[in-house]
Amino acid sequence: MSDLRTRLLALDTPSVSDALDKLGLSGAVTGIQSLTLPARVAGRVRTVKLGAPIPDLPKVHLGAGAISASESGDILVVEHRGRLDVSGWGGLLSRASVKRGIAAVVVDGAVRDVDESRDLGLPVFARAAVPVTARGRVAEHAFEQPITFAGLVVSPGDWVMADGSGVIFLSAARLEDIVGTAEDIFAREQLMAADIDAGRPITEVMGANYEDMLKNKDK
Repeated sequence: MSDLRTRLLALDTPSVSDALDKLGLSGAVTGIQSLTLPARVAGRVRTVKLGAPIPDLPKVHLGAGAISASESGDILVVEHRGRLDVSGWGGLLSRASVKRGIAAVVVDGAVRDVDESRDLGLPVFARAAVPVTARGRVAEHAFEQPITFAGLVVSPGDWVMADGSGVIFLSAARLEDIVGTAEDIFAREQLMAADIDAGRPITEVMGANYEDMLKNKDK
């Protein structure tokens, strides 16, 4: 697992997104950015499902169970249904996550206590920041179960990568294919970058070969 994390961190999300395109897979989501500090993270997914309070739902603090179940290097992924009016994550949760060794938090919606999370050094990727509490407005429906994140089904055991360009989810069943393809794409682009640095005209470097590099040669 540590080897897979090392391989992903040597890449970037654009290369992984290109690999998904080449393999005909989905996984890239839009509108999620780091609100705390610049970071490139990759890790196994731990899920949290949030929703509206409903009768007879056990009263637990959102995210607490997933934090306790996580291992060092895991990334918490929170289904918050794109809500921007109320937070789906806060500073005490960030503090507990850092103590647990969690690498990052990714929320499909708004979060709060961004300054505190930044001071703690925890990368928090989300849609927006808002000071409004979740108390009485949001409840945890489940953790460590499949969730929907920006229309994409994400399951515990999948992987997620995030950096300055955004967030990518990698299906556990296709991890090796995705990472291997991304490594090939990244290596080819690094050669192109070296040619540009050496003074080769951009019109020569980014010609037909670049435009065709994501085509499946087997088709």
